[in-house]
Amino acid sequence: MARYTGPKSKIARKFGEAIFGYDKAFEKKQYPPGQHGPSKRRKMPKEYALQLKEKQKAKYTYGVLERQFRNLFKKASRKDGITGTILLQLLESRLDNVVFRMGLAPTRRAARQLVSHKHITLNGRVNNIPSTSLRAGDVVGIRPKSKNLEVIAQSLAGKGKKFAWVDWNPESQQGTFLTVPEREEIPENIKEQLIVELYSK
Repeated sequence: MARYTGPKSKIARKFGEAIFGYDKAFEKKQYPPGQHGPSKRRKMPKEYALQLKEKQKAKYTYGVLERQFRNLFKKASRKDGITGTILLQLLESRLDNVVFRMGLAPTRRAARQLVSHKHITLNGRVNNIPSTSLRAGDVVGIRPKSKNLEVIAQSLAGKGKKFAWVDWNPESQQGTFLTVPEREEIPENIKEQLIVELYSK
């Protein structure tokens, strides 16, 4: 399936924040890309442009394509509760995102690669589908043959941020998806209400 493989710094500059993690190039140029640089006067974006920008930001952040994202929104809109919050919770419950949150990979793109290359197990079985939706109590582990992978070892050795809705046991090399996170627990700077307004037109 197609994925964005272009320059990440350019996308980060477009949204005005390092959505893919720390970016040295973005730190130097924290203004939108373009040949005229930061001096060019830009028009105030209209409502539709702001809504579209938030949707694109969410898609790039979680590495989801348009059809997948639209299907997730439809699924969220059918559930009881706040549609925007449920949409983010569905994105956070994806297997590739949970692998990233547990600290097994430095980025979501790397986490997706670990899953698709069959290095990750779900409830004891190898799962190579990054979009798999997890439920509370699901156990994520590392395939026995993959436990010595350098990328996993380096990521686990780093001082990554801990998240309350996932738990990683270094002794058993397994983690548990404890519960679906509340909106205030999700650190991503996404205005989900704008996305809801965009799809509701």
